[in-house]
Amino acid sequence: MLSDTKTYTPQLAVTLGDPAGIGTEVILKALAAPLAGCVITLVGSRSRLVATYQQLRSRHPTLPLANPDDLQILDITLAPDLEQQIAIGQESAASGAASFQYLETAIAHALSGAFHGIVTGPISKAAWSAAGHPYPGQTELLAERAGVDRFGMLFVARSPHTGWILRTLLATTHIPLRDVADALTPALLTRKLDLLLDCLRQDFGLEAPRIAIAGLNPHSGEQGKLGHEEQDWLIPWLEDTRLRLPHLRLDGPTPPDTLWVKPGQAWFGSTQTAAAFNPADAYLALYHDQGLIPVKLMAFDRAVNTSIGLPFVRTSPDHGTAFDIAGLGIAEATSMRAALELAVALCHERYKTGNTETSDQLSSGSANVAVTGI
Repeated sequence: MLSDTKTYTPQLAVTLGDPAGIGTEVILKALAAPLAGCVITLVGSRSRLVATYQQLRSRHPTLPLANPDDLQILDITLAPDLEQQIAIGQESAASGAASFQYLETAIAHALSGAFHGIVTGPISKAAWSAAGHPYPGQTELLAERAGVDRFGMLFVARSPHTGWILRTLLATTHIPLRDVADALTPALLTRKLDLLLDCLRQDFGLEAPRIAIAGLNPHSGEQGKLGHEEQDWLIPWLEDTRLRLPHLRLDGPTPPDTLWVKPGQAWFGSTQTAAAFNPADAYLALYHDQGLIPVKLMAFDRAVNTSIGLPFVRTSPDHGTAFDIAGLGIAEATSMRAALELAVALCHERYKTGNTETSDQLSSGSANVAVTGI
């Protein structure tokens, strides 16, 4: 393993996402300014990329956009009948089939050692389902293809006000709310917490982090009056975990309505007061909306969805396809740029600590994929 990070250049695959959504637009905007310290290969259909570029350029002649001619592209040629069915702004089985093919290609190349990481454009789960791919999301496909059953969705955002970094892991993800209480178990939380600890050490250099863990019920059950899960197993699990991991500070279970007070203060406070609010290094939310409503309130245009537990880095902007504004030139690209920058930083951190399966294969800085463009 090479230890000199100056010789290491991360190779990133960037999938276009659903070609009928805003993915291509935010990628072209995010790459309008050069991104140092990496080599980027777009994975998708050059024809769709060019079509989006031309449409945006005709609407907004001065809009900062990367020119497809200047980009490295792993071109996925779509069948003519499939491509004819794709229209910007219109969700369809055809656009779902295309975005699924883009991601599968990127995953295969990452697993073969061609890429250190994947940055994914947004997809439509409904379009995937219509195309015959009923996955809950991209995270689940990534984990399946990588052959891992220990993975999670970590949302990362840096405050533009204070520089403080918010990290939120979801214990459960894309399941109905009525199923959450049954899905949560001590074994599940142990897996998620251990996964989070591995990630904080591997990707952020935090050896003894402080982690805040949410309660499930209002007021964390209020001693069983508002729900019994905390008393029955969550508090005992947390007490046992503190004994198992005495070097950590584990706060909780914190009532869900107050869990996010300190993060909010640290996010919006002044640079002099962010640390004074004493926020945790990471937050473990028990279900999707418990974690993502506050994340999106604070950092909707900046948060990055990071899949942890994979053998390669994966990041994604924390927004959807936004078919209603696709092609109009008004989509915000801040989250996509943040996803690219975080992917580069995570790749460098993994290489520096030797926690990457592809560093030896790619230390020369050249991906073994067939591309078009520069």
